[in-house]
Amino acid sequence: MDVNKSTRHARITGDFGEATVLYWLSKYGFECALVDHTGIDIIARNPHTNEVMGISVKSRSRKEKTEQDYVSIPSDNFAKAEAACAAFKCVPYFAIVVDAGDTIRAFILSMKHLREDFPQGKSAAGFKMTDTYLRQYADDPAIMIFEFKTQTIRWWGTNGRIDTHESPTGSRQRYLR
Repeated sequence: MDVNKSTRHARITGDFGEATVLYWLSKYGFECALVDHTGIDIIARNPHTNEVMGISVKSRSRKEKTEQDYVSIPSDNFAKAEAACAAFKCVPYFAIVVDAGDTIRAFILSMKHLREDFPQGKSAAGFKMTDTYLRQYADDPAIMIFEFKTQTIRWWGTNGRIDTHESPTGSRQRYLR
């Protein structure tokens, strides 16, 4: 089902991606903060390596049939992340958050690793999201990954018809469609 998104959805998607990565880092013991700085969105200290990470978060919300589109990272984002990380004495990382279909996926990897796997073109680098690449990421110990499975149980509809759907608990749900 294709959804009409709000006029501010791109901005909200970016804020959601940043907050999601910040939350996940915090949940696993990273001291971290959201920063408003050109080039990076989060500064975090990795409790396992003691490395200070400057993380640029790239978030996308995919429409139906575009779930496997790559995430374009403009070439100037790499220079901006490097400059910010130099100022704060941290190592540049990228976090890529994609809401596609019934899954929200997040990937965290060093900028160095991102550049090795996806060299910058003249205008951008492309982080691939096909099934083949998702399997490769799952096998790559240098890419941290977490994901959420999503399901809308009940929501407002447009034509007033009541539909019944099965919830995750197995009960039947009715809602206006």
